[in-house]
Amino acid sequence: MPQLTAVPVRVIDDTGQAAVPAAGRLTAPATICLPYRPESVGIARSFVRTKLREWGLDDLVDDAVVIVSELATNAVETCCRTRMLVGIRRPTDRTLRILVGDGSRSMPVMVQAGPDATSGRGLAMVHRLTRGRWGVTPLPFGKVVHADLATPSPIPR
Repeated sequence: MPQLTAVPVRVIDDTGQAAVPAAGRLTAPATICLPYRPESVGIARSFVRTKLREWGLDDLVDDAVVIVSELATNAVETCCRTRMLVGIRRPTDRTLRILVGDGSRSMPVMVQAGPDATSGRGLAMVHRLTRGRWGVTPLPFGKVVHADLATPSPIPR
């Protein structure tokens, strides 16, 4: 089996321009493009773990890795044929946003998994870890699921 590698992509903001960190910000948005394969979930976890440590947000690593793992696993299970996008950014000094985009227009649904269920707990965990701060943006080609974590302190300037 060939080695999977992440493909960095250029982050574009809502105006169609390349995203640039705000003046004084130490963190620029980071995004990778991955194939829809189970191995991509591990790459997504490693990507998030590495970026958060670079950004000095070590306290958020454990929760962020669980969140990206759940969202990327859901994307892999859509069986789309294109690539999924995994991104992280700091929309405010007190927020870390994890994003996973896929080519499916099926909306995620949080279900009540029974005690013997072997799956179905992922979005409930995301909901708990983010204190309900997650959502979905439908797009013409699929959707982006985002989850926000509160950061312990603002970025030093």
